Amino acid sequence: MKTYFLIILCLQSIFLFTQPSIGTNGFQFEISDTGINTKFSEIGSGFFKEKLIMVSSKKIGALAKIDPNTNEAYKELYCLDTLGNGILANPLLFSRILNTNDSEGQISFSPNQKTIYYSRSSKTNSLEFKLYKAILEEGSHGNWVNEELLSINRENVSIENPFVNAKCDKLYFSANMPNAIGGYDIYVSDINPDGTLSTPKNLGKKINTSFDDKHPYVFMDNAYLFFSSKGHEGMGGFDFFASEISKDGYKTPINMGNTINSRYDEVAYFNVNKSTGYFSSNRPNGKGGFDIYYFTTNHIKQTVEGKILDFNTKEVLPNAIVILKDRNQIEIDQLITGKDGTYRFDVAPLESYTITTKKSNFKDGLFDFASYRSETTTYNKDLEIAATDPVITEVNNELRIISENIYFDFAKHDIKKESHIILNKIIKVLNDHPKIKIAINAHTDNKGSDAFNLNLSEKRAKSTLNYLIKNGISKNRLSSKGCGERKPLIDCKNSCSKKDLQTNRRVEFVILNTAL
Repeated sequence: MKTYFLIILCLQSIFLFTQPSIGTNGFQFEISDTGINTKFSEIGSGFFKEKLIMVSSKKIGALAKIDPNTNEAYKELYCLDTLGNGILANPLLFSRILNTNDSEGQISFSPNQKTIYYSRSSKTNSLEFKLYKAILEEGSHGNWVNEELLSINRENVSIENPFVNAKCDKLYFSANMPNAIGGYDIYVSDINPDGTLSTPKNLGKKINTSFDDKHPYVFMDNAYLFFSSKGHEGMGGFDFFASEISKDGYKTPINMGNTINSRYDEVAYFNVNKSTGYFSSNRPNGKGGFDIYYFTTNHIKQTVEGKILDFNTKEVLPNAIVILKDRNQIEIDQLITGKDGTYRFDVAPLESYTITTKKSNFKDGLFDFASYRSETTTYNKDLEIAATDPVITEVNNELRIISENIYFDFAKHDIKKESHIILNKIIKVLNDHPKIKIAINAHTDNKGSDAFNLNLSEKRAKSTLNYLIKNGISKNRLSSKGCGERKPLIDCKNSCSKKDLQTNRRVEFVILNTAL
């Protein structure tokens, strides 16, 4: 006998040692008791008119019959007041119509709470649940009428854990149908406009496993499918998983981490809002059976940051528009880069995003980004974008090379580093067309005296010419001239806006011959 127990203990130790190590996985939960748990099972099942609905085997009266499959009383539906901070109170039987002599299962309401989907098993076969629907009688507070056994039920199939999505066009549930991948799988049926259900569709091998997968739930934003599974990599028993919902279907589920999951069974996860909710577990520190727990989520802070760079020169790019979008291409944040060309966005752990960039005379950039870590993290991601080619076109009877403006510091003629990118594009045009000659005409705004501006523009034109020569363009092909403030594009005189002044400060590249 001692040898037998030693073998059992060794097997248990091996089992515990080989369990996968699951961290927070990007989910940070704080768990608290709800104040209503008993030695019997309590499992939450959503809300109706601001009251929490639970399924429980609480005994009501001395003659309550015992289910031989669970050794507890047959389950009934209760409603409870919510007192704040997750505390529940005053459990009362939910409905004299829906509570029967059979065993009740979980329920789900349409968003307008006028339709209820519920599961029920008979005393003769308490492990096989059938799916029903009922309608709330107009003007009543809980009189359910037109009870209907739904057409998707099958003989020897148990349909459990119904859940209606926020659009009321899909009904999720778990079932042990003949085409299940293993045990119980999660299915979905479309809710047709006339209220009927389409043929159930198995959610496939990304969601379902060769073990039991149950308790589907989708929050109002339709971003994630939450469910309980024994088959995906977990800590033991049923664990909670989250699968991102995209236009292409369901993504690989993520274990929701060791701040909510345990070695025991976690089931019936649902939110009150984005940061709070309830779930049920049979973990040993409870009162007995399944208990209902309250959770709050603390968002792990992560950021993605970097610089917007020119693809060829790797120079930083100011004045670039950078946009962060979520997996559904909904814009989350937007900014314009400063002189240092940097951007920074807050992101959520284990999410996928796209970052788009827009800048004058540059091609739009589109970059995928995934926050692959679960702890507080800063991701570094520089984004390189390619400049568009300059355009040769006629302006005011002159043939010009049109490109982005050349920038100088105020009252100075040194070319700013960011303008090297634009000048390199001019160099490319000149190299592609080795016979053309150009005049470099520099213009200023009207701030300062005419003589000062004329001198400044001549120096700026000369600086531009020298850059082109330094980078391989023959000076025989170039000439430069300062025009000062005499040829403004916007003749705003003494009422110029900052934008007007910026527009008038420019360098033009005029083609002097037509030998292209």
